[in-house]
Amino acid sequence: MPKKSNSLSTLALQKFKKNFWGVLSFYFIVFCGLIAIFAYAIAPDNSQNANQMHLSIHSKPPGFNVKMLTIPSQSLTDQSFFDRFFFGEKNTDTELPIERYVLTNDAVKIYPYSEGEVIELSKEIKKSSFPSALSMSEIIDTYVKEKTFILGTDKYGRDLLSRMLVGIRISFSIGFVAVFISLFLGIFMGAISGYFGGKVDAAIMWLINVTWSIPTLLLVIAITLALGKGFWQVFIAVGLTMWVEVARIVRGQVMSVKQMQYVTAAKALGFTNYRIITKHILPNSLAPVIVISAANFAGAILIESGLSFLGIGAQPPMPSWGAMIKDHYSYIILGKAYLAIIPGLGIMSLVMAFMLIGNALRDALDVKG
Repeated sequence: MPKKSNSLSTLALQKFKKNFWGVLSFYFIVFCGLIAIFAYAIAPDNSQNANQMHLSIHSKPPGFNVKMLTIPSQSLTDQSFFDRFFFGEKNTDTELPIERYVLTNDAVKIYPYSEGEVIELSKEIKKSSFPSALSMSEIIDTYVKEKTFILGTDKYGRDLLSRMLVGIRISFSIGFVAVFISLFLGIFMGAISGYFGGKVDAAIMWLINVTWSIPTLLLVIAITLALGKGFWQVFIAVGLTMWVEVARIVRGQVMSVKQMQYVTAAKALGFTNYRIITKHILPNSLAPVIVISAANFAGAILIESGLSFLGIGAQPPMPSWGAMIKDHYSYIILGKAYLAIIPGLGIMSLVMAFMLIGNALRDALDVKG
């Protein structure tokens, strides 16, 4: 008969599996993580930053369908498979939304999409613009396709679904990097402060209280302006503002755990402070840190979205959900609210998933439960 494990980690995992919303949030986060990794592989627009613009079909509703003529670029782009997979294709082809076309001997006469206007402007695309080996009928079969925009287009005529898929990368990246920085600084400062006490504790607590007293968004803006606008600058800025809460929690846990008898025994055996902290105190102090990390992940996503909304986060043409709301919030009163609601729902669902999984972890790791 197999012996049932009674380890704390096993019991915590069993309690977590019984939490429906926690498990559902976990699978949703994994699903979003897979989308972030394979974003360019599944996005309809796999150009870099999903930035293929079609101004004639801007702000179209979900499910919009149009004929698209692709004029291949004459210049060759040298790009590896991994570069295309992770950073998108350096697409220099020209895409033209058209209503109809007429074939001639040496050209394709097209009528660009014109919002149903009476006056039709035509344009001729010479056969020399396409590979010479193809006949006119083969050119049409190869380069004229029906294209459906599942979530519609933004105000620049870009595919909103592709922008949403690639934008998940921004949210996940800012969460992981910011939480890593906050954990590294918070655990280090909190452990030193709680273990050594005295003047070391007073100095670190002074730094924590000063940082804590500054509004988070104001501090992030100041750090961002000092480091400059950009992708990585936002990561560092958000991480440097989130370590304080981790440090306070770790400090309290370390001050409690260091009074235990096994810590006193370790000191009596002559173990170094480094070994006592890393091998005996921290492993027994990190349960609340795991919970706060999930909340910090959600907070980092919200802060990045706020910074992008203010224009000092991820810079165009990089797709950020906060910047997408900024670009389209005025459309709410113009009858096209979905342009701002769709990225808003993306932010809300991802933040809610991390908050729910944080609550589930808190219940699972609660030894009194």
